[in-house]
Amino acid sequence: MSKDIRIKKGLNINLVGAAEHTISKAVLSNVYALNLNDFHGITPKMLLKEGAEVKAGEALFYNKNNEDMHFVSPVSGELIEIERGARRRILTLKILADKEQTYVDHGSFDFGKASSTEIKAFLLKGGCWPFIKQRPYDIVANPDATPKAIFVSGYATAPLAADPDFALQGKEQELQAALTALGKLTPGKVHVSIGKSSNSVLAGLSGIEVHKVSGPHPAGLVGTQINKIDPINKGEVVWTVSPQDLVIMGELLLTGKFNAERIVALAGSSVKAPKYYKTKIGTEIATFLYASGVNGENFRVINGDVLTGAKSSQDGYLGFYNNTVTAIPEGDDYELFGWNKPIFNKVSSTRALTFSWLQPKKKYDLTTNTNGEHRAFVVTGQYEAVFPMDIFPMQLLKACMVKDLDEMEQLGLYEVAPEDFSLTEFICISKQPHQQIIREGLDLLYQEIG
Repeated sequence: MSKDIRIKKGLNINLVGAAEHTISKAVLSNVYALNLNDFHGITPKMLLKEGAEVKAGEALFYNKNNEDMHFVSPVSGELIEIERGARRRILTLKILADKEQTYVDHGSFDFGKASSTEIKAFLLKGGCWPFIKQRPYDIVANPDATPKAIFVSGYATAPLAADPDFALQGKEQELQAALTALGKLTPGKVHVSIGKSSNSVLAGLSGIEVHKVSGPHPAGLVGTQINKIDPINKGEVVWTVSPQDLVIMGELLLTGKFNAERIVALAGSSVKAPKYYKTKIGTEIATFLYASGVNGENFRVINGDVLTGAKSSQDGYLGFYNNTVTAIPEGDDYELFGWNKPIFNKVSSTRALTFSWLQPKKKYDLTTNTNGEHRAFVVTGQYEAVFPMDIFPMQLLKACMVKDLDEMEQLGLYEVAPEDFSLTEFICISKQPHQQIIREGLDLLYQEIG
């Protein structure tokens, strides 16, 4: 039996360029890359040197704080570059892929009869553990901890985000395997959220508690769902996994092989034919970006959705956790007196000379222009209107900025991740970097309290 969750606060940002529900196979990439910035808080220790031959699923490095936590290659080939930054910090690993892929075979694994310890060991060795994130701190989960519950959001409300219902079609067996195994890692429940009117394959799986969610963005964010289902208190831990990562995890459990396949939504108004592509983690974005065609040259590629993704070069690489790539026009133009005239072609949460509230279903062709400059916080009440958690967003942001640990704890920092503040950052008239502020606050709290 499902439980309904209705989110009232929020804001839907309808953009031009949603991906059509068709899948093409992307051109095979010559080089695949792992960006270590994707694994926040991990200190890597290399297992291989440049020039080494690797198989798909073979460990490239491990976590210094947990030597059993392996990070594996998405493809077989040659490790051609270990890019380093200041103080020899590892930034990126690049693998020149083989024409014929070979995989590390971890053998058959009876996860139905295995203990939680055995399942953890298998996932750690097989390279799937990094798919499990934990809250508080929004980092790769600590395998020594026991989560009170595990959450999966199969409902996407972010602008132009990949549709989980479409991407997961035909993956029931892998999803069930992964959820069955994860269910043994917690004494609590595995909570799975889907759209209220969706036809998600997740709804028919066993061993889970299904929640039907409705409402505007950020209803699809797992943080919003945790807050409404089972909020996090100090000393508690919950784990989260995205649906497409469950598929990779399930395939490892069923076949013993790490298959880094991804269904990626290429979207945005700068794409001529936005649609879905079947590719792999770490692939070159150019292998499918130009296959759909682009409008002009002055556009920005975003590795992820427009609210939480990172700016990428056109010859960049797909992020480890990303299943959306967005291309929208670069906002490097300026409007004379743009702040003092009626606005009909932009989205706004206010009614001051803006009219998007009159046409809630209208689609907009927005650029990356911030439409303003950085300034001190202005108290308007806008954040609270779109922030559905039982948290005071502005007060929490200010506590993080002044590094007040007691206030950060009391105001609910344990419950949130940077993505939970992506919408407040979008509507912020002060142009404050909300997600960066929350990330720095979480890092400080983890460093001081752990």
